[in-house]
Amino acid sequence: MRFRRDREGEWAELETILERALPRGLRVLHESELSRLPLLYRSAISSLSVARKTAMDRALVAYLESLASRAYLAVYTSRTAERGALFRFFAQGFPRAVRSMLPELSLSIGVFALGILVSYGLVRWDDPEWYFAFVDPSLAGGRSPGATTEYLRSVLYDSGDEGPTGALSVFASGLFYHNASIGLTAFALGFAAGIPTALLVFQNGLMLGAFIALYDDHGLLLNLLGWLLPHGVPEIGAILLCGAGGLAMGRAMLAPGERTTRAALTDAGRRGAVVAAGSVLLFLVAGAVEGIFRQTVTNDGLRYAMAFFNATWISAWLILGSANLPAFAARLRRAP
Repeated sequence: MRFRRDREGEWAELETILERALPRGLRVLHESELSRLPLLYRSAISSLSVARKTAMDRALVAYLESLASRAYLAVYTSRTAERGALFRFFAQGFPRAVRSMLPELSLSIGVFALGILVSYGLVRWDDPEWYFAFVDPSLAGGRSPGATTEYLRSVLYDSGDEGPTGALSVFASGLFYHNASIGLTAFALGFAAGIPTALLVFQNGLMLGAFIALYDDHGLLLNLLGWLLPHGVPEIGAILLCGAGGLAMGRAMLAPGERTTRAALTDAGRRGAVVAAGSVLLFLVAGAVEGIFRQTVTNDGLRYAMAFFNATWISAWLILGSANLPAFAARLRRAP
């Protein structure tokens, strides 16, 4: 059949391109193949139309329908490989989204720090009873202004399932769920001009400041920080990132700039959702450190080393993720 003989070469060429593009994405194609793909797709559509109108062999029509459908996926959906999508999200999408909202992240950090300073000043220098206004008794685990220095120290260092560490385990689990819910809620409520987001971040700072004031009053500040920072770096960092996502939505509502409020809010919500989703990994890391490392390691030096390690890899991840490192290295080599 002349119709089939004249077009089989193009169909075979299209098949070859699709075998590479569909499983791995268009990025694996050469420039010449990218330019040929839409032409071959339109040719396949034309062949299918002719085959249907002239009542040709049913097997040929079915083959062309399949070929055209697969080509449609490659041309119009620009599908990339599913394999590696999670890696690309965390290695590129998440750090890029975080860096896109540095002003909001700075504001989130500032609000959190203000909460710490306010509660620390009230509990430490005004009236210790302020402590109960900032800390839920269910999260305190018996730690209160009336507790002895020995008890507060034992909570930080004792091991075992009974006694202070039992209360500590309950506190650790409760704090993890509390902070995770605070972080994700802070992002979700950003649409309300960012006000609930700021309040939630501020409230979390108040709670932390009260704990710091309590332990500082008993001369255990450095001990507390060694206990807190290994899990606190990823956990508090995640809360602040979620807060930044919520504040970005609030900013989009209050000051959309040259765009419409809807367009600005959509963009901020999309970036904020990426940040909130990526922050879940930090909450999981914090939970693992709380449940394993913190319960078994009681040496202050090792605790601070873990805190430094977490701060280093998280900072490097957010700063260098998705960066064009080869181009950066090339610029360094060219520099005098």
